[in-house]
Amino acid sequence: MRSRTEERKRDDRQAGKESSEALLKRFTAPMPSIEERMAAGKALREKVPHAAHAEYRPAPGRKDPVAILEAQAKTRLPFLVPIRYARMLTSPFAFLRGSAAVMAADLSATPVTGLTVQACGDMHVANFGVFASAERNLVFGINDFDETLPGAWEWDLKRLAASMVVAVRFMGGDRVLCEDAARTLVRTYRKRMRGYATMRNLDLWYSRIDEQAILAAVTPEVRKVAEKIMAKARQRGHLQVLDKMAQLVDDQRRIVEQAPIVVRETHTPDGRPIAEALALVLRDYVASLPEDRRQLFARYRIVDVARKIVGVGSVGTRCWVILLMGNGSDDPLFLQYKEAQPSVLAPYFKASTWDCEGKRVVVGQRIIQGAPDIFLGWGKRTGIHFYMRQLRDMKGGAEFDPANVKGAPDYGRLCGWALAHAHAKSGDPALLAGYLGKSEGVDEAIARFALAYSRQTDRDYDALRKAAREKRIQVADSV
Repeated sequence: MRSRTEERKRDDRQAGKESSEALLKRFTAPMPSIEERMAAGKALREKVPHAAHAEYRPAPGRKDPVAILEAQAKTRLPFLVPIRYARMLTSPFAFLRGSAAVMAADLSATPVTGLTVQACGDMHVANFGVFASAERNLVFGINDFDETLPGAWEWDLKRLAASMVVAVRFMGGDRVLCEDAARTLVRTYRKRMRGYATMRNLDLWYSRIDEQAILAAVTPEVRKVAEKIMAKARQRGHLQVLDKMAQLVDDQRRIVEQAPIVVRETHTPDGRPIAEALALVLRDYVASLPEDRRQLFARYRIVDVARKIVGVGSVGTRCWVILLMGNGSDDPLFLQYKEAQPSVLAPYFKASTWDCEGKRVVVGQRIIQGAPDIFLGWGKRTGIHFYMRQLRDMKGGAEFDPANVKGAPDYGRLCGWALAHAHAKSGDPALLAGYLGKSEGVDEAIARFALAYSRQTDRDYDALRKAAREKRIQVADSV
């Protein structure tokens, strides 16, 4: 007869779980101290010196950036791809926002320490903003997780610093300001990581970058801009979206069409009636919600649905807006359905295989965002993976206007802080802090990388412009 221990091990294997003995051993093993982990992080500088992060040279046989974008287009709705190209061609900054796959390929040739975090995967300065916590307080943090996956912290930080340089140049800033903004961003990341390294685990998990913290971190001039953004965000609730996106038609609220950005369709691109497709989507989505959220969601009824184009890099993926009404005509709920494709990081990092890419996005967001959306959920239908969230819930972001360019270092300070918070929650902040150290070596190195990569972005942007001129790609007139 089998022993009880053998039966338990067999049951664990069949369930695809870690054995109970291994689990117990893992959670009773001594934990290295903060000092020991910081020392281990410091030792990694022998393997990867700070200065190693400064260099960027195109790898031999570097992939054609336009070919990478064309390969992505094959999995997207073909009639929307020209709009994606049109948006990317508006500036080098827009190109960088839409070319996470291109930069991921370039970063794969750069040195890494081997320290892993829940990486954003598409880290740039336009992917931050303020949004409402469940307690209805405004917090600052990362707001785009389509590419999230466990990966190298260096990739997020380098892409973020490079995007800061490209954004400052886009706003008319000179080289000195570009360097200052990038260096400030990395310095803040390094210093905040050191602070997070000594925090109690629960204190770190519950910590937020709230309104008071935002205003305290910036100069008086930038504070006025920040206060204006936050005041605008408070007004951007579901009622404001209702007034902006819907109108009364025969006593029923209907989403206003704004072709090609917002379009009401009777069938999905694969020919399925919208009502039928929506029913299947909702079945999967509701099943993914926690029980308490299911009860809340059950109080709403669907009124209308429309296809909506969003962002830059996401254009071409399936995206829909669903309008629901609850307790009367002033109780709207807007949900956004977004297709989730494999992360651009997936070819380069070994990670768990997700049975649903939408779940990957949701889990990643819940790990690293300060206040995840209460209606986050996911599903998979007819081979399409998706996730759903509220379309707008007291959300606001920076405006990349030349008038605000002098405030770039202050904004970089906030972005560096938010990225450190995300990485500290998902990785080991003591190991990271030990590697980053107290000197400015890593600040200078990554700022130099950012300047070098901004020039690569210019070259890639020119390559896309050439592809458009030569009719290699189709570009829409309207963006």
